[in-house]
Amino acid sequence: MADPKGFLKVTDRELPARRPVPVRILDWKEVYEPGDQAVLRRQASRCMDCGVPFCHSGCPLGNLIPEWNDLTWRGEGRAAADRLHATNNFPEFTGRLCPAPCESSCVLGINQPAVTIKQIEVSIADEAFSKGWIEPQPPARLTGKTVAVVGSGPAGLAAAQQLTRAGHTVAVYERDDRIGGLLRYGIPDFKMEKSHLEARLRQMQDEGTRFRAGVEIGRDISWDDLRARYDAVVVATGATVPRDLPIPGRQLDGVHFAMEYLVESNRATAGDQVPNQISAEGKHVIVIGGGDTGADCIGTAHRQGALSVTNLAIGKQPGVERPEHQPWPMMPTVFEVQSAHEEGGERVYLASTVEFLANEAGEVRALKVAETEYVDGKRLPKAGTEREIPADLVLIAMGFTGPETDSFTGQTQPETTARGNFERDGEYASSIPGVFVAGDAGRGQSLIVWAIAEGRAAAASVDRHLMGDTVLPSPVRPTDLAIGLQPA
Repeated sequence: MADPKGFLKVTDRELPARRPVPVRILDWKEVYEPGDQAVLRRQASRCMDCGVPFCHSGCPLGNLIPEWNDLTWRGEGRAAADRLHATNNFPEFTGRLCPAPCESSCVLGINQPAVTIKQIEVSIADEAFSKGWIEPQPPARLTGKTVAVVGSGPAGLAAAQQLTRAGHTVAVYERDDRIGGLLRYGIPDFKMEKSHLEARLRQMQDEGTRFRAGVEIGRDISWDDLRARYDAVVVATGATVPRDLPIPGRQLDGVHFAMEYLVESNRATAGDQVPNQISAEGKHVIVIGGGDTGADCIGTAHRQGALSVTNLAIGKQPGVERPEHQPWPMMPTVFEVQSAHEEGGERVYLASTVEFLANEAGEVRALKVAETEYVDGKRLPKAGTEREIPADLVLIAMGFTGPETDSFTGQTQPETTARGNFERDGEYASSIPGVFVAGDAGRGQSLIVWAIAEGRAAAASVDRHLMGDTVLPSPVRPTDLAIGLQPA
């Protein structure tokens, strides 16, 4: 363990400084300054000898957090990286993008600020890459079995890496022109620069994983043909159908889903030519939805030079303290100030959008909003409280309803649940023999850490299906729930 008295000596929670707002909104580089190793070791020393480390159960991956905290405190960076990678294929992703349910369940968090687990994690991963400790791990032998992974987001990549290391020949199919799924197109570069994704993809290619970008299964290759070509198929296409807002004026020019906007920004940042790009430059921007995707839109709009940014949330503003109905070690709903919120704009709660208003050219000019009131448990616009907010660009960031199924039209399709997700059993197997489902496609919209955990677990099930047994770890089953987390 780390310093037995560390949590008594160091009671403050220290995180790396964010780059100054006036500087960082001029580029697309990551927000945080490089971490100080002395601060990192000091924070790692706060990890307690708590007997039952609830951070393990708070993390769907079951990360060995106390072990790599101890190794970090001792200055044994390579050993810390080995322990970190024992349970997590991509800590450089989760350390930047995960909301850290492990910290919500940290025992120290009962009466002190929790250990900075997420920051320690990403620092370990970054040091490992910078010092060349991340090396390919090709299999010692090949099994002769082939697996197709459809979708190259975190679930698909995790499944592919595990199956490749088990000795199977794995091909990852991605309909976009580049590999990475949401990690590539959707997550702004100021949250995760794509160099981190590229470094991990190089490792996977050197291990033997094959990538097939620009190929849409169901159209370029039929699902039935894919099943005939491979011994097993993993569906990891994510939950990409956006939740719409079907109110008057929805068809107006200037009203877009958040992912339309964010993906075009990713492409432009990568140097692509994006004709008629959706841009916030010189516009009054309204973002509908108070989650992470909404915050990503806010930060992107600032960097594009928006005149104003207003974020609308239909519900109440969360409190700053853990609510009584979400006691430790549950993951609480609390008011959060992300880096994008620091950069400007206004956040409005209890705001129900009633109508998109048009100008003479058929473009959105304003939103009619009303105060939200709760009636029989439903959130409804309160009559008599309507007002207009000027808007030249409206971004709908209200979450996602499930996976796309259009590509299965006329082909054999896995059964779906009442919520529209692909059905699977306790071994991630769908209703179609040899076809497995991992990540948001089966769980519904969720966290990156769940996607990686399910990718790893599905890989173990596929390996067992192909070989009769497996040595691959299986961190979670589809019915499992981390403490305080419900599937979206």
